[in-house]
Amino acid sequence: MKPPIPYVLKVEKNQNNKQHYRDASSVRYVALIRFPPRHLQPFRILARINDCNGCWSEDIYSRFGGLGLLKQSILDKMSKGNWFMFEELIMGSGTFCQRCTQPNLQLPGGVELDASRLFRDRMYQQHGVFYPIIRRKSSSESRTSRDVLQAYIIDNKRFRSNDRKEVDDAMNEINNYTNSYLNQTTKLQWPLVRVSYLFYDQIIAQNDSSIQINATSTDCRSPKNELIENNFIAQLKLLRQIDIHITGPGTGQMYQTFLSDGSVTINLGGIKPRGLENSTEAYSSYLEQHMTSGTPYIKGLYYPINERQKGIKKDEIVKLIRQASQLILEGFSLPVNPRDNLAADGQLFVEMCEKDKEFCSLVTKRTPNKNFNCLDIWVEDFVHEHRQWQMGGFIDNGRNYNCPFNHTLLHDLRKKHGIQHRQLDH
Repeated sequence: MKPPIPYVLKVEKNQNNKQHYRDASSVRYVALIRFPPRHLQPFRILARINDCNGCWSEDIYSRFGGLGLLKQSILDKMSKGNWFMFEELIMGSGTFCQRCTQPNLQLPGGVELDASRLFRDRMYQQHGVFYPIIRRKSSSESRTSRDVLQAYIIDNKRFRSNDRKEVDDAMNEINNYTNSYLNQTTKLQWPLVRVSYLFYDQIIAQNDSSIQINATSTDCRSPKNELIENNFIAQLKLLRQIDIHITGPGTGQMYQTFLSDGSVTINLGGIKPRGLENSTEAYSSYLEQHMTSGTPYIKGLYYPINERQKGIKKDEIVKLIRQASQLILEGFSLPVNPRDNLAADGQLFVEMCEKDKEFCSLVTKRTPNKNFNCLDIWVEDFVHEHRQWQMGGFIDNGRNYNCPFNHTLLHDLRKKHGIQHRQLDH
């Protein structure tokens, strides 16, 4: 029998941050999927992480692989004067990194390798949490019209004080409707939804700290480690129950992969450019659309692209939650067409890539001589011709950064997709 396979997981910081361990472990797992059936077997993770006594992300890596964690720093010290031989070593992710933009604007491998589902299922399995409900063809499977759907709005640093008030008002309207019709048999105008506001850092594992167990000299980990929860397990137990996942861009988007089949994620968006949020030059920003389009077992909805720069409004949130609940109970088809899981500017980008091959190569193909500013693309900045995407580029410290493309085609596609634009000058 061959020895267990290690693969390199390069993590520069050891943090309790969902974006760090989600990004780091998923893209390397995609690399492993390309060498089946290794991704279904136990493996050991070789990780470059800092020492951290209070971090539970290290426990996540260890459980995810199944054979523990080998720290790069330990290997470096023990390799002085010694050789360690691995029969198989899988390292790197090539052009399948999370921010390696694909022409279809999908999370690399998420759809074609079924990586999003495989990653989700392994994470649940390795942490001893029951899989989310399996739905194969429709979101309405294993549901009834009187079910109370569970919606969670996850706190986001992009929410301003006025936004939070609007969010709170929307929650009250939805919950009051649900309370009014919960025990009635009359025909419902809207599906019943229970909405809660969530801070992930407040989801804490409930363990009995009074139990004292003596470790032996051969115990490399706590002898009760497999019988206790970490905070991530507590989060997974909640995530598997979420029907409607609502948050803004950034780190909050990283957990949508863990949702159950037939769920809906709502991206409330943010406002860019930074520092101009209150100006007439502001535009909507959804950032990680590739996460949603690369997760075909959920449906993605977006705050209206021409309205987000005006701030979050109660009526729009209520409308989105009710739309999501109707889609779920009426039964949207699974898997979801990845293109349908993109916002208007994301769909514009895909169409631009199809029609302007030089532009598509510029932003998706990584070569040693390629201008990295053209690879570092967020579709909203491109669509609104900001910085390196404006005609002639922009100058920073005397250097011009310019990514040429067919601006006339972009303008035509903005009109086609109904995206309002005010000319920027930066």
